[in-house]
Amino acid sequence: MTGPDDRRVPGSLALPLGLLAAGAALHAVPALTSIWPAVRRPFGVEDRTASGTGFALTFDDGPHRLGTPAVLEVLAARRVRATFFLVGEQVRRNPTLAAEIVAAGHGIGLHCDRHRNLLRLGGRAVRDDIERALATIEEATGRRVGLYRPPYGVLSAPALREAHRRGWRTMLWSHWGRDWDARATPESIARLATRRLSAGAVVLLHDADDYSSPGSWRRTAAALPAVLDVCEARRLRFVAP
Repeated sequence: MTGPDDRRVPGSLALPLGLLAAGAALHAVPALTSIWPAVRRPFGVEDRTASGTGFALTFDDGPHRLGTPAVLEVLAARRVRATFFLVGEQVRRNPTLAAEIVAAGHGIGLHCDRHRNLLRLGGRAVRDDIERALATIEEATGRRVGLYRPPYGVLSAPALREAHRRGWRTMLWSHWGRDWDARATPESIARLATRRLSAGAVVLLHDADDYSSPGSWRRTAAALPAVLDVCEARRLRFVAP
C-alpha cells in the first residue's frame, strides 16, 4: 500500500495530545532504541512475548479464503501455533475460516472491523469499530478476545483507552517481513522477518492481501517454511504472545 497509510513504520502509537511516536521505527535506529521502552510501557503497549522467551508468530488482516488455508497448511505440517489478528469485515465474509483457525489450535486477536488508520477517526468511530469487530470475531470463533493490534500498528488515544478498559493486551511486534509490499519476495520476507531474531520476538506477517499488494499472501506462505527453519535453528520454540 502507498500514501499516508503505508506500512513504512513497523508500529506506531498516537499518544495523548496528538503526539505520534514511531515506536517500532526506533528499533531501526540504534541511538534511539533505548527510548522505545520508555514510550510504550506507560501506555501498556507490548512488542515482545509476555514470557520474554521463544518466539510468537502473528498474522494480520485475515481471514482470507485462499491465504489463510495456505498458511494454516504450513503451520499444521510444522506443528507450529500462531496468533491471528482478525478483521471483522473479513470474518463476516469467511466465518468458517475464523472457526477453523481456532479449531486448529491457534490464538486470535482483534485487529479492527474496517482496516483504517485510527488517527483519521474520532473517538466514537474508533469505539464503534472495535465493538463491531469484537462481536463478529467472538461469535464466529467462540473465543473471548484478549489481544489487540490496530491497523498499521497505529494507535490513537481512544483505542488505547478502549483496550485498557477491556483488559486487553495491546500487541505490536518486534520483527516483520514487509510482506505486503509488491516488491517483496519469499526470500526477502524470510530474511527481514528473522533478522537478529532472538528470544521474546514477535514476528508480524499477513495471511491476506485485501489491504496490500495483490497476491501478497502467496509470497508469505512461500516464505513461511524458511522463517520457521531459522527459528528452529536458533532453538526458539513457539510461545503465545
